Amino acid sequence: MSEHKASVLVVGGGSVGAIAALNIESSGRTAVTIVCRSNFQIVRDGGYSIESCDHGSLRGWRPSDVVNKVPRVVDGAHFDFVICVTKNVADVPPSVSDLIGPAVTPGKTTIVLIQNGLNIEKPLLAAFPQNIVLSGVSLIGANEAEPGFIQQDFPDTLYVGPFRNANLAPADEKLAAEDFVSMYSAGGKTQCSYNADVGWTRWRKLVYNACLNPVCAITGLDTGRLRLADGAIEGLVRPAMAEIIAAAKASGYELPETIATDMIEMDPLTMYLPPSMLSDVRKGNFIEYENILGEPLREGEKLGVPMPTLSVLYHLCQAIQWKNKELKGLVNVPPKGTFVA
Repeated sequence: MSEHKASVLVVGGGSVGAIAALNIESSGRTAVTIVCRSNFQIVRDGGYSIESCDHGSLRGWRPSDVVNKVPRVVDGAHFDFVICVTKNVADVPPSVSDLIGPAVTPGKTTIVLIQNGLNIEKPLLAAFPQNIVLSGVSLIGANEAEPGFIQQDFPDTLYVGPFRNANLAPADEKLAAEDFVSMYSAGGKTQCSYNADVGWTRWRKLVYNACLNPVCAITGLDTGRLRLADGAIEGLVRPAMAEIIAAAKASGYELPETIATDMIEMDPLTMYLPPSMLSDVRKGNFIEYENILGEPLREGEKLGVPMPTLSVLYHLCQAIQWKNKELKGLVNVPPKGTFVA
């Protein structure tokens, strides 16, 4: 009798989702279904083409199943893991909980959020109070150069730990996280480790994401050019990072003294890397500013931390998002010349 394979759903078939699916299916212990959108037809018909620093060159690779929407579980079947690797655009429907709801079986499915930002677990814990929710903080350099063609030029490193659910036993949450780490790592091509201090890891990544990401998106400069631009680092990036570091400390998380410089210099200057928010602005996509900028801003202000730089960045991102919403018909704009009281 063959060994039972865990049933895994990966929601988001872009670059990070494709590499996650590849790692998980490579374990030999899983059957992975991936949900693709714009690249669905290409991936379903011909699979992914992947150029990866971890996995080498792959042509026509696909997981066990490729679908174009989140499947609804029926007849007693369930997914053991539902992994979200989509952008978490909190101010644009559908919410993550609404998106994955059809695939989640109460008390059985472990939800894994490989997404950026702070407090992303709260809507999920409210929607699925009997399910374990895990945090995944990813450090990877990957992009989808064209539909179905994945380029990975920076190794996949993933930190996984449980978001605390007061309805469940901590030991069960820890066991689920360790099981996921074992499954993700089993193929031997990635660095995935258990992370008990989810809050510290998320605040640490926010030093990059809540500061460099929006400044690049607003100015239109990649990380290399931002470092070359007059006044951008010292006048914008470092003050924003100092505010994040102070907010983290007020929340009980002490970050290393060198964290700001480490994050500024993390990408080689001549790599001229466009962070994800800048890439989305260039493509006319919605930006995920609420969780990576709005939530730490609100947390800091609630704790009495002055955050003037982040406040300005937040409202500029809010205006960019409004423009995107107008272009996509999500806001009503009175015709030119109309009197508005």
